[in-house]
Amino acid sequence: MRKKRAVWWMALAAAGSGLAAAAENWPQFRGPNAAGVSESVGLPEEFGPGRNVVWKTPVPPGHSSPVFSRTHIFLTAHEDGRLYTLALDRDSGRIAWRREAPRARIQELHKANGPASPSVVTDGSNAYAFFGDFGLLSYGPDGNERWRAPLGPFNNPMGMGASPVLAGNTLLMICDQESGSFLTALDKDSGKPLWRVDRSEYTRGFSTPVLYQPPNGPLQALIAGSYQLTSYDLRTGKPVWWYRGLTWQLKPTPVLGEGLVFVQGWAGGSDTGQQEDVPAFEQVLKIRDANGDGKLAKAEVTDEKLLKDWRSLDLDDDGALDARDWKLYQARRKAQNALIALRPGGRGELPETQVAWRYTRSLPNVPSPLYYRGILYMLKEGGIFTSFEAATGKVLKQARIAGALDPYFASPVAADGKIFTLSQQGKAAVISAGPEWEVLAVNDLGEECHATPAVVGGKLYVRTKSALYCFARPGAEAAKR
Repeated sequence: MRKKRAVWWMALAAAGSGLAAAAENWPQFRGPNAAGVSESVGLPEEFGPGRNVVWKTPVPPGHSSPVFSRTHIFLTAHEDGRLYTLALDRDSGRIAWRREAPRARIQELHKANGPASPSVVTDGSNAYAFFGDFGLLSYGPDGNERWRAPLGPFNNPMGMGASPVLAGNTLLMICDQESGSFLTALDKDSGKPLWRVDRSEYTRGFSTPVLYQPPNGPLQALIAGSYQLTSYDLRTGKPVWWYRGLTWQLKPTPVLGEGLVFVQGWAGGSDTGQQEDVPAFEQVLKIRDANGDGKLAKAEVTDEKLLKDWRSLDLDDDGALDARDWKLYQARRKAQNALIALRPGGRGELPETQVAWRYTRSLPNVPSPLYYRGILYMLKEGGIFTSFEAATGKVLKQARIAGALDPYFASPVAADGKIFTLSQQGKAAVISAGPEWEVLAVNDLGEECHATPAVVGGKLYVRTKSALYCFARPGAEAAKR
């Protein structure tokens, strides 16, 4: 019964989003609906620069992950201060075209981020790319620019990270930032805005939307943002339901399975045991607001902890803390890092009774969870890999991936009864899927990696700092996904 329910759930999500028709093409970040799961078989366990290489194509740096149309592989990249969208031939890996994007500005970035981090999304023919230093652009299969939609500038000191997604003819882009956050929907063929909703209660965020089709009702977009998971009606952009209980800075993308939404978040200073009640803003003003302007200037603050985190507290970067800044600081100090399994659906704010289970230990910073064949997997920095019984949250196994005890930015993906992980140092582990998972091989790509791998047609695609690799077993036939 559990297996049937999971299949029904995923079929609804795919059918409602229009991803079913494009499933063979891995059309967005982490594949159909960002699930990270492929039906490919016959994948290699051992691969690297000198082993099981079908082709290798040098590409400029970028953190975006490869996505596939019927004929091309799309990447974004940056080189010599310029931004590019690349299209590679799927069969040969040859670069078919390369188009420069306007760069209207150079925005602030975290040292681990880059100006070409969001992945492209495709409808099977056309490509849709987002750059934080410009906005959205669409290209046809021959590289012809179809339209452009400038967005920003953005107030995100870490840089942007969420990728655009498609729901039928609607292109979605989430732009969470310290101030001025919004979700926008555009017509994919014209680039004209369909609707835009304000998300001023949210601060910086990096999580890509996923699509959810309820048994009754319209298709919805689920967005994990600071402190809250929100479901939006894709026809209107209006919130349908929401759950307050997330941490303050969301990077991983949620996944669906077992009739649940699994949403995971870790942000420094929100661990269990570090939560605290911060005094009301009015109380602090009475003591510290020397000039009586109703704000806290940096010179009026003596708390070293506040001064150390000033950039993340002064959200609009105006040199003073106002009531909004303080309210969100209070929420940040009370937030709890967690992996949450939530029963979606309903109207308005969801009660705690819709939380099926919660886990608060060994939480990753960036990699998204993976649901595969009834089991949920989680990958933390240092190579800590955990398997859960997805329906109950029971921990099945937790251990380190020997030989890959590194930082991780790429999310795990699954196919052929195996799970593929990729560390920042370029160590690619192949793990047998199951409750008592085991490491089958650890392969060294020889250079830094940030992008999530793709699995398409019996082949594994891995982007390193300088190249895109296609790996497959010798003589292996392309498998139907």
